[in-house]
Amino acid sequence: MATCGNILNELLETGEVIETELEASNGGRPARRFIYNADFSYIACIYAKIEDGQKSITYAVTNSVGDRVDHGWMELEYVDAAAIDHLLDTLIQQYNNIKAVGIGIPGLAHQGVINICDIKELMNAPLESLLREKYELEVTIENDMNLTVYGFYKQQDYEEDKTIVVVTFIKGAFPGAGMMIDGHIHKGNTRFAGEVSFLPFGISREQQLSSLDHTDTFIPLAAHTISSLIAIINPETIALTGEQVKQENVRPIYQRCLEVIPEEHMPHLIVLDQPDDHYMNGLIAITLESLTYSLQLVEKRR
Repeated sequence: MATCGNILNELLETGEVIETELEASNGGRPARRFIYNADFSYIACIYAKIEDGQKSITYAVTNSVGDRVDHGWMELEYVDAAAIDHLLDTLIQQYNNIKAVGIGIPGLAHQGVINICDIKELMNAPLESLLREKYELEVTIENDMNLTVYGFYKQQDYEEDKTIVVVTFIKGAFPGAGMMIDGHIHKGNTRFAGEVSFLPFGISREQQLSSLDHTDTFIPLAAHTISSLIAIINPETIALTGEQVKQENVRPIYQRCLEVIPEEHMPHLIVLDQPDDHYMNGLIAITLESLTYSLQLVEKRR
């Protein structure tokens, strides 16, 4: 009781916990009641996007239970580390209780350095260390498809762990995939998992990009991608996103997959509406978790 009381008093002093009205008395001394102050700390979530050559940044600021207190979107000629830094600096000046930041990118970062990205200005940017050292915040950088599949997965509220995939086909960009395997984001050894544009299609990457723009070549390419994912991770659902995917494409893609995949192993194939909502929800969730898991067990030195 004494230990818990001391901890509670510290939380009250910092404002992380708020005392409310007393519990109704049952004949004895009424109990004190407390609630967690959801506005004690905020997070900033920013994701960069390129679609048909147009670059943009979307952001949200939320409290510690994920309620949004601010959000916005802007088109920019250049989306580089300086642009993200400038936006974050503006948000921190406005909300001085931001404790963590999450960054979503159309690519991947290895050891905090962006080394594959559809936005060329972000290539080789050590964004994680730059923001962490400048603002002394918890910083998370994650692939856009990992965040989208995570946001989509959490919305389904599955009763047991599932394996699902989200694959995107955006005009002017290479396809990518996010994978949840048995309820966990699958990133791979160097976070390269999901870079499906590097599958051996037997054509150059330039030819691949061109083939995605035409229905007669898009459908076999998409089917090749989906068949590969089915054979490797056997998902329950594959959700397709991006303006290159249309509802009428689903059936021909499904039939093309049946040429190599037995029907009993085929997943549900759907078109995912409003993927950006899932993207931001996944980014918010993973950034909040970075605060939750900021404490780590370490081996005691003898």
